[in-house]
Amino acid sequence: MSASARWRIAARLAHRQVRRTISSSAMIVALIALPIAGMTAFSVVMWSTVSTPQEEVRAELGEMSAWIQPAGVPDSGFWQAPDQPLWNGYPTQSDGEMVAPDGDPLADPTVALPADTEVIPTVQGQVRVTTEEGAASIEAWAGEVWDERFEGRFDLIEGTAPSSADEALMTPAALSRVGISIGGEIVLPDSGDTFTVVGTMRAAFTASDTSAVFLPADAPVAGTPKWFLPEHPLRWSDTQTLNEQGIIAYSRAVVLDPPASSAADPWGNVYDRYSGAMWSLIALLATSAVFAAYVAVMLAGAAFSVSARRQQRSLAVAASVGAAPADLRRTIVLQGTVLGLIGGGAGLMLGMGMSALIVAITDDGSGTRYWGFHVPWAALVSILAFSVLVGTAAASIPARTVARTDALTALRGARRPQMPRASRPVWGSIILIVGVGLTIASALTTAALQAAPMDDLPWDSPLRVVSPFGIVIGPILVQIGILLSGRWLLWLTSRVLSRLSLAARIATRDAAANASRTIPAFAAVGATVFIAVFALSQTSMQNASGARQWYYQAPVSSLAVDFHHPGQMQPLTADQSDAASDAASDLAAEAGASRIAVVRGQLDFGHYLSAEDIPDDLPWVMALMPEPHLLDPTAQGGFSSSGQSRSNPISVIAPDDLSTALGTDVSATQLERYRSGAAFVADSRWESDGEVEVATWSAREAYQTGIPDNVWTPHPDMPPYADPLRTETLEAITAELPNQPIAIAVSPDVADRLGIIDRPVKVIASFAQPLDVDATDRIQSHSELLSSSEITLAPHYERGPSDDAFWMIPVLVGVAVLVLGASAVALGLARYERRPDDATLTAVGGTPGLRRRVELWLGLVIAGFGTFTGAAAGILPPIGFAIQSNGQLLVSDIPWFALAALAIALPLLIAAVSWLIPPRAPELTRRTVIT
Repeated sequence: MSASARWRIAARLAHRQVRRTISSSAMIVALIALPIAGMTAFSVVMWSTVSTPQEEVRAELGEMSAWIQPAGVPDSGFWQAPDQPLWNGYPTQSDGEMVAPDGDPLADPTVALPADTEVIPTVQGQVRVTTEEGAASIEAWAGEVWDERFEGRFDLIEGTAPSSADEALMTPAALSRVGISIGGEIVLPDSGDTFTVVGTMRAAFTASDTSAVFLPADAPVAGTPKWFLPEHPLRWSDTQTLNEQGIIAYSRAVVLDPPASSAADPWGNVYDRYSGAMWSLIALLATSAVFAAYVAVMLAGAAFSVSARRQQRSLAVAASVGAAPADLRRTIVLQGTVLGLIGGGAGLMLGMGMSALIVAITDDGSGTRYWGFHVPWAALVSILAFSVLVGTAAASIPARTVARTDALTALRGARRPQMPRASRPVWGSIILIVGVGLTIASALTTAALQAAPMDDLPWDSPLRVVSPFGIVIGPILVQIGILLSGRWLLWLTSRVLSRLSLAARIATRDAAANASRTIPAFAAVGATVFIAVFALSQTSMQNASGARQWYYQAPVSSLAVDFHHPGQMQPLTADQSDAASDAASDLAAEAGASRIAVVRGQLDFGHYLSAEDIPDDLPWVMALMPEPHLLDPTAQGGFSSSGQSRSNPISVIAPDDLSTALGTDVSATQLERYRSGAAFVADSRWESDGEVEVATWSAREAYQTGIPDNVWTPHPDMPPYADPLRTETLEAITAELPNQPIAIAVSPDVADRLGIIDRPVKVIASFAQPLDVDATDRIQSHSELLSSSEITLAPHYERGPSDDAFWMIPVLVGVAVLVLGASAVALGLARYERRPDDATLTAVGGTPGLRRRVELWLGLVIAGFGTFTGAAAGILPPIGFAIQSNGQLLVSDIPWFALAALAIALPLLIAAVSWLIPPRAPELTRRTVIT
């Protein structure tokens, strides 16, 4: 028989077997289709966020030809990237540095255009608009953006375009926020201008829930100007001519047909967004494909193993009439290929539907969140080919097993238990031990290398890079070792658990005898739990380390508004500080703050150029940190303040503002003690025996001679500190709070008694409800409007370090779903394959309760093996990284309770569910009991 004939016959047999065993085939198709659907949905959604040049040009220009904008100094060699004008600069110097020359960009770039060129000037910025509740800062454009040639960038939704200088357009969200409808009026409180809203408009780059207003060209909008060219085309040579005048240009002709670049061009290394997105997609797909392939091959392989054993008799018939072992292998493998193709096709269709749903749900209404529904056909073809490979690989091992089966034995229906081979446990044990040893050795080596001086081992030495990889590779070897030793481990488990009960004996022996079904199941569970335990533990340790070093600018869920001179070199004067404090309070009030506190502090003398410039009568009052908490300069080289000013730790806060400023409830007793002269201490290191020591120096003497810095103990070679003019102790009210800037608070009366000359330095506001991102964006925009050439307001909404529950719960839920799914597949296969055994067990007197207990023990063995081995291997890398972190990462920060839930509680839940679901009624006619 020819080779082609054998392939045709094998394909026909495979097709018939797939149709005959429709239930197992559907399970295999589902196992392959689900990861394929996820990969497809991810690919389409990600690719839909990448623009084509045509889409980008339409969103940027509409139907315009180009826009121009002054950005550089004329006649200085200014350049830009052809299709990314914001990628620009000047020629590099001989030393490789790029230095901007002195000078200013052109105020009006249209002077560089031909005299008869039509231009539409626009300005994008922020304006304040009066609302029903006060005033709101919203996005604004000034200019005739309602021109029909802007279609695609600006589109009229409803109403008419403005026809006079007192008419405007708004987005629907802005109308709702201001509280008017078309025909109503808006007022700009900063200028007093009033405009009638004649319609609504959308902007391509603006989400549908974003408030924006579109005003005439002469409206008072301060922001970024651009000049649009409706008809005048700009070729690349024209753009380069404009660059010589310091003007950047975004041209339709250049973007759609960019010039070829070379390494010699200053913009030759510009980031290619399209290629970057493609490589990112490939990298993420490849990473997910490795995990998906492992899990799918394991689970589908287990299903193929059961299916192959169920068709042993029919394959034996084929062997008895001349089919060779290669033909039998080919028949099983082609089943995998067919089911992989079907599963891949089903996964692609399901993924396309999922991606369309995701895009529809997450679309923000702008034209740039998703540029369109983009289908990466090359990636989808690769995903389909991947599904075929997964199906083929899943069927390969069962195919080899079936091909080795004796035909006469299969025709008689005899089934012998599968005995473990000694070679696999030996190799598995060796690999397991090597993995554990490699993890520990790599962790210790990495820690030693980090402690090694740079002179002995440079920072770029390969040894510093190689050893951390061993911390991750070692646990992977542990997983492989457990997988290779699976049969032997199941056999040992059977020997141990058989003594517990009859149900445990039957279940564990069934699992050991059908290792080809059991091992892939717990391997898939183990891989999932391995990744989850690794991610949970490592991320929790890193988050906990970050939380210990978090710089709290205010109490959590509070708004801190700092203010300073725009140059940040000179401090604000007393009058400027008061004005800034009032502006910051207004900012917080307009944002809806329920309580506002003003924090005052003494002005640091470090800005004075010399001691003679410091006033004679200027005091410097400072709390002194007890010496046990100071650092030894000979033993430690660095220090992190965590936001506190150790040299200026005293803040002056009114009693009524204390609770708001510190973000904690202050009792009536504490508040009374505070009013009576006690200091509120937020960091217990400042307190000693219930008191805080405060010393006063002359600021001039402190500038010249030096005073304690509250960080280091005096160095032996340093001159002695200046003697304080006086010292005093204050009663301490201690409350251990996070590392926030306020370390010690005193009342204004105490500050006057101590001689502190203070002024406002910060405003802290609390809110009845946490602020969302849109609210903080509005606060930031409003602060820019309130800032001036003398004062800069810097708001910051303190959210604190990330909460582990925010990401831990989705991870746990996802892992639980995967583990439950894998266990369900394995237990379902076990029930399907054990039907003849159940019939035999029932025939000899086995009760339904016994059969349910057998299912319980099977669930414990399969899920328990997987979760325990996965957790044991997954915990090794975090422990290794903790060892090499020199105390930055702590093993105690690992979420042991969550890991215990994965490794112990989840298998118990699976076993309980398996026990609750009654087995199928046995078919007693399938077995005859011989008495």
